Amino acid sequence: MLTRRKYMAKVYFASARARKWKYDDSMPGKLELLLKEIGLMNYFSPEEWIAVKTHFGSEGAHRIVRPVFLRKVVDALKRIGAKPFVTDTVRIKGLDYIEVANQNGINHLSVGAPVVIADGLYGNDSIMVKAGEILGQIAVASLVHDVPAMVVCSHVKGHINAGYAGAIKNLAMGGVSSSHRTCGWKCGRGAMHTIGEGELVWDSDKCELCLQCQDVCPLDAITFKDDEIVWNRDICWRCGRCERVCQNESLTLPGDDQRFMKSLAEAAKAIIGTFEPRKIIYINFLTEIQPECDCMPCADVPVIQDLGIMISEDIVAVEQASIDMLLKAGPLEQSLADDRMLQKGDDVFMKIHEKPYMVQVEEAEMLGLGSRQYQLAEI
Repeated sequence: MLTRRKYMAKVYFASARARKWKYDDSMPGKLELLLKEIGLMNYFSPEEWIAVKTHFGSEGAHRIVRPVFLRKVVDALKRIGAKPFVTDTVRIKGLDYIEVANQNGINHLSVGAPVVIADGLYGNDSIMVKAGEILGQIAVASLVHDVPAMVVCSHVKGHINAGYAGAIKNLAMGGVSSSHRTCGWKCGRGAMHTIGEGELVWDSDKCELCLQCQDVCPLDAITFKDDEIVWNRDICWRCGRCERVCQNESLTLPGDDQRFMKSLAEAAKAIIGTFEPRKIIYINFLTEIQPECDCMPCADVPVIQDLGIMISEDIVAVEQASIDMLLKAGPLEQSLADDRMLQKGDDVFMKIHEKPYMVQVEEAEMLGLGSRQYQLAEI
């Protein structure tokens, strides 16, 4: 059982700035140094299978953790004799998602390791794991459940529901299957997204029939017939993309922000609980910090300048350190932050998404996943 940690966690950090014309001052070079600094042998063993969990992106959404960084992680794990593979759970149909990963540069040749789907090509290979008061239990992707060790590589960015997305969101939503063989979406990510049945509401008076909701749906759960929406509630994952892209606010999917943030922490705890202690490390990439999730069908320009890379064995500490650094950074011109007339000192993701994103970090600490008190060690 996980217990609350009482110590000040250590977070290693490397800045995105390159102040010398040397490889060691490049971001790939600094990532190598970070991996040496944390000491992978302290966590992983020779011959051990290790999941390198990331997000494959979408067709049109290219601001993911770049393959060059994944390759550095894979190579470092191989140097200690481990057997890594790169993985994610399905966001769209499995075969299509593998192809999207390939288009975005993630394949065996580029990352130096097999690229596999954690919950199977149909997205329902999962094992029910006890979670907290909100979720009860959740469908953890079978591969994530069974693998003995993991490196969580997270692209720090904004998010439709989470407001801020880093390691907690990557692990909680990306380590959980989209659905379960018997209880469907209600045991998968949909359990976090919505209240009760999560019924989609359509206001025909506001709708301009632009069909963006239909186009963005990963499961073709939305179609239009005779200018009326047809929603297949049985296959819908309740991801909320349709509501997010509706620029006329004709679609709503009921949800509770506080409940969602707390459920992220519960799901993360359920996943972490399937591993032995000190078998997961977390790498947050504060690069190409765009306002939306990598699951959307496009990528907007970054709202905050590249800041660097953080690594820690403590998921709460690495999240708190990432957020603290984002709060100190100024918004970029000619971005959504500029459109909203945000200034240095503004909480960019709070202003853009209006989601209480700190709740996920606070709840994760309360559940014993780590400490918000940290020591930042810059290399």
